[in-house]
Amino acid sequence: MSNLVTDTGVVFSRELRPMLRNPVTVVFSMVQPLVFLGLFAPLLPDDLSLQWFVPGIVVMSCLFGTSMTGSNLLFEIQTGSHQRMLVTPLRRPALLLGRALKEIVPVLAQAALIVGLCLPGSFELHLAGALVGLAILATFCLGLGALSYTLALAAKHREWLFWTVQQTLLFPLLLLAGMLLPIANGPGWLRALSRWNPLTYVVDAERALFNGEIWTSTTAAGVLAAAGVGAAGLLVGTRAMKNSD
Repeated sequence: MSNLVTDTGVVFSRELRPMLRNPVTVVFSMVQPLVFLGLFAPLLPDDLSLQWFVPGIVVMSCLFGTSMTGSNLLFEIQTGSHQRMLVTPLRRPALLLGRALKEIVPVLAQAALIVGLCLPGSFELHLAGALVGLAILATFCLGLGALSYTLALAAKHREWLFWTVQQTLLFPLLLLAGMLLPIANGPGWLRALSRWNPLTYVVDAERALFNGEIWTSTTAAGVLAAAGVGAAGLLVGTRAMKNSD
């Protein structure tokens, strides 16, 4: 176990260094969430506010960022770098765990930047709830990043397959989670689909927590959803990495 932790730390450091050398990539991946924030926030009706909208944008930045991280692994597969990593003494689960853990860092940085940009407005920061919300989001990112890497391993030598699946799932997950508009007033079939989307419970939990509501059933549901995605992603991802060639 200690060797697995050490190997995971090595991979984590290897993956993190390029981002630290070029932090502009963190900002660049926020372009779409910031565009949505800038265009949708002025259109919010009277019964909604930045307090409701900002947590959804924070989750959106997580969704956009981590869902496409598998493209980095896909590039390494195409250039032969991944194959060279496979023949090192590093344990194969560490190759997945280190990469997935790295995804937490840009997500937290982006969340802090989004909140900082909204503080001069009507957004009110409840620090304790926000910290719990970020911990839930980090767990969700861990699983989603692992699933993105799994998709890259399945789509090796077929880059089009990775982007087709990623783009096909991205916006239905986003819209059904109610990130931009509330689902409660939608038709029954839309509400039913939303209840099957684990991201819905994460978004609802983030809104409750950013509003200072920590000990609620909504928060508990978000914890369970994030933990489920995290566990499923790591289980599937480590198995895919072990079988990689």
